[in-house]
Amino acid sequence: MSLNIQSSVRDALQNGFEEALSLQGEGVDPLLRKSQNPEHGDYQSNGAMGLGKKHGMNPRELAEKVIGLVDLSAIAHPLEVAGPGFINIKLKDETILEMVREMDADSGLGIAQSEDAHPVAIDLCGVNVAKQLHVGHLRSTIIGDALARMFERVGRKVYRENHLGDWGLPIAMVLERLIASGVDLDSLSLDALNDAYRDAQLGARMDSRGLQRAKERDAGPHRIIELETQNESASEAQQSAKDLLIALQQGDAKLVGEWEKLIECTMRSVFESLGLLNVKIGPEHNRGESFYREHLGGIVDEFVSGGLAVEDGGALVVRFDNRDRPMLIRKSDGGFLYATTDLAAIKFRTQTLGADQLIYVVDARQRDHFKDLFDAAALIGWDKTPDGAEVDMVHIPFGSVLGDDKKPLKTRSGSNVTLSSLLNEAIERGVAEVLKRSSDENAPTHGMDEASLHTIGRQIGIGAIKYADLSNDLVRDYVFDMDRMVAFEGNTGPYIQYAGARIRSLISKCEDDWSGAEFILGEPEERALIMQLLQYNAVFQGMLNSLEPHRLCTWLYDLTEAFNAFYQACPVLKVEDKEVKLSRVKLAHLTKRVIEDGLDVLGIESPEHM
Repeated sequence: MSLNIQSSVRDALQNGFEEALSLQGEGVDPLLRKSQNPEHGDYQSNGAMGLGKKHGMNPRELAEKVIGLVDLSAIAHPLEVAGPGFINIKLKDETILEMVREMDADSGLGIAQSEDAHPVAIDLCGVNVAKQLHVGHLRSTIIGDALARMFERVGRKVYRENHLGDWGLPIAMVLERLIASGVDLDSLSLDALNDAYRDAQLGARMDSRGLQRAKERDAGPHRIIELETQNESASEAQQSAKDLLIALQQGDAKLVGEWEKLIECTMRSVFESLGLLNVKIGPEHNRGESFYREHLGGIVDEFVSGGLAVEDGGALVVRFDNRDRPMLIRKSDGGFLYATTDLAAIKFRTQTLGADQLIYVVDARQRDHFKDLFDAAALIGWDKTPDGAEVDMVHIPFGSVLGDDKKPLKTRSGSNVTLSSLLNEAIERGVAEVLKRSSDENAPTHGMDEASLHTIGRQIGIGAIKYADLSNDLVRDYVFDMDRMVAFEGNTGPYIQYAGARIRSLISKCEDDWSGAEFILGEPEERALIMQLLQYNAVFQGMLNSLEPHRLCTWLYDLTEAFNAFYQACPVLKVEDKEVKLSRVKLAHLTKRVIEDGLDVLGIESPEHM
């Protein structure tokens, strides 16, 4: 029996509505939902109201006609019409028990595996060499890794693409500044590298407009000389950086080695933070701008030869029929742009890797850029893989992380919050909470060694941050509230982690072998918990289609609530009937498996004790 029973019921109702309205094949939506009141059934279809009104038919009469056409007798009790035209569906106990047995026996917990053999490429993290990770990288990394885990969970090959900003004039400026300063690159720290990046940017900043205004307003010789000296120095710095970049592009072995040291210094810090975050991103996922540098001329040539790029003031642009904004792919001085590199990445990911789904987890400010990028790729034919599969290109925009003042999160000095400081604070708070709870003699963690308590604290602190981020609608801003995030109550990561640990503790106290027990439907709370568990595949597939991890977060919270209601109403170890006890232990074990599996998909660890 299919574990996606909701889809089976929906398909049957859809066919019934289409036949009743003579709309065969039109994809009518029966609006099937989980019933809010279990007394009315397990599912409810609300489609008759809208469809009846649209087609000039009494909704209740339409609903009556539909249930006369739909045969679900093999899995459900007779369908009933309620109120103005609601259709209530209550599954038979045998159906539910058969499905939960099937789910429990499946190592994959009933999650349907994808039949698409093409890989998925996910652009995430987006580190810039010589700069520290800040809170903006948090969202791109967490969301991207969760999406990657989702696709891997259904058997898809995933390429996590950390598109490093590791090439071009800005990096050459930093390298030139470090070499000129005589810095030992072998012992370079990220703070020193970050300072060099800032100084290089300031040193190469010209103010031609300011000089022009100063002359027009007769600002005086001192101010004019000051601005002329600044611009002359900036021009010299820019030229030195350009000369170094040319030598780097030509493969100067010494410069290439020193450039690699900048990348190594940056990524050492990056991987330390990513390790704390429990995300699956390593050196093997780095494919930055430097990887595509030899491809850029050919990319432009393809657009020119295809008649898709035209000259505009010496530059080359791609124009679109439905907007005035052109896409610049080569500057008038022959230089390339981010757009050129991104086009090269699309070609590589679709034509070489064969990915039929490209996902870019980049903040919402880049929306227009990705629209241009995807449309340009479609114009040249990279919206199909070499074997003809349609490529779905998606930009996942995300909102900002806000402080208490509802403005983008900053330090008290007004600078960007570094990711490492944020993670360290979360870990400290998680450890403090665990240490406090372990002082209780009745706590499962009481008497544990300090190293184990710190490990649990890290899992809780990092899990709290990740869950808080992923449980929000991605496009919305959210307020970073550490007190709420690390709470063991409410819709938080620690609350769900705690539920899994508590169930593990409960099961460990059962001295009987429950592995061969049969599931028993006795109390309403047992049925409600099983029905919640049976939604896992449907929720997962919906999340894959929408690319919205918060759907899984919401469902895991609801599952935890359903388990707590079951635990309160249905004694597990203290019930006298042994068969009932073993059934409930087995149900608790299945719930624990699903909670741990769902948290793992979100990239959140499940502590054994809390």
